[in-house]
Amino acid sequence: MTRVLLTGFAPFEGESLNPSWQAVRAAAAEPPAGIEASAVELPCVYGASIAVLRAAIEEVRPEIVVCVGQAGGRPDITVERLAVNVDDARIPDASGAEPIDEAIVPGGPAAYFSTLPIKACVAAVRAAGLPASVSNTAGTFVCNHVFYGLAHLIATELPGVRGGFVHVPYAPEQVVDRSQPSLPSEAVTRALHEIALTAARTRTDIRVAGGATH
Repeated sequence: MTRVLLTGFAPFEGESLNPSWQAVRAAAAEPPAGIEASAVELPCVYGASIAVLRAAIEEVRPEIVVCVGQAGGRPDITVERLAVNVDDARIPDASGAEPIDEAIVPGGPAAYFSTLPIKACVAAVRAAGLPASVSNTAGTFVCNHVFYGLAHLIATELPGVRGGFVHVPYAPEQVVDRSQPSLPSEAVTRALHEIALTAARTRTDIRVAGGATH
């Protein structure tokens, strides 16, 4: 059994739900064979989100951590390549904080790469009949903040842990009155199962094109 910690976010910016938490909770409730999964909901708050993540890692002691967040407007499951050491808020977090050009870890590396097999994860989700791609930016909001915080913990304190970040589209009920792409929670849950299984089974990523021209 591979211990996997899945994290999602609480709703933010006036939303009544967050599809990341919906899918993470369902994925951990009925994990695929070979996976022992736990789920934790993170606040959409700079600083506090990393503290809750650290506490969950200390409690669960996972081998793999997959943090998940909402990327409204994206049409597919996007597996993030790297986290950057900057908070730059276009909107306030759930506590009202709006940091601008602040380092997440003062003196830390400019960026960290995911330690998950990102391209193999994308391939597995696509093989399951769901849309997926590699993403080269996790933004500069709380999602990137958590991704960088996780990567820094792994690099400095948790060398036996692998982890990364996945962005998911809106849920259908979030786009009833706006023209935006969405994916049902059941589809996102299946994608997370594929990502968890692939991460557990794959140490060396596949070598296929996954870049972007802009």
